Amino acid sequence: MKILFKSFVAASVAATALATPAAAQVQGKIATVDPASVVLGTNAFKTAYQQIGTTYKGQIDGIRQREQERQTLLKALDKNSDNQIDDAELEAAQKANTPGFQRIGQIEQEVAQMTNQVEGARVYAIEQILRQYGPTLQEIAQQQQIQLVLAPETVVYAPPAINITTQVVNSLNTKVPSVQIVPPQDWQPNRNAVAIFQQIQQVIVAAQIQQQQAAQQQQQNTQAPTGR
Repeated sequence: MKILFKSFVAASVAATALATPAAAQVQGKIATVDPASVVLGTNAFKTAYQQIGTTYKGQIDGIRQREQERQTLLKALDKNSDNQIDDAELEAAQKANTPGFQRIGQIEQEVAQMTNQVEGARVYAIEQILRQYGPTLQEIAQQQQIQLVLAPETVVYAPPAINITTQVVNSLNTKVPSVQIVPPQDWQPNRNAVAIFQQIQQVIVAAQIQQQQAAQQQQQNTQAPTGR
């Protein structure tokens, strides 16, 4: 039995079997696993992202600096000071072909190039982990006599015990202790790796927003006057 990522797409259909008598026909255990959470939980992933932050620091700092420069240039185009660039303002800058307008186009190209380098390194790291994901999942399924593996979001209800994400993470930590972060020149990103990267980025951004909100709430609580 070869388990591929495509099986998780079909899992949404298979999940409906849990609510029908057909589920009784499945002989063996049913389990759930979240590929993005698996990758996110591995030591190789955590180490790779830290290394990318150091190795690609020039690109990351460059993106931040150019975004700040872009905001400054856009503010100069905002003639009516409404903090927005409307079509008339954009058209006027384009017709005048101002240096600021030209620079904005250059910045966008530079940011795109540096972003591709950083994100390419991240996808490459994820791709190396995913190479062992399928075989590892298959191995655990065979060991535990699991015959059906579903994505957690496709299951209406299940006890926590059927989630084998942590077990897959532990196994991958042994099989893939580390990964490379510099892709070869002829490397092309794998679509599965790109999809998992996008899911992981969403998780990271959501966590950052949550941390910022918690920090703001804590600051507000600290500044709030205490009643007497």
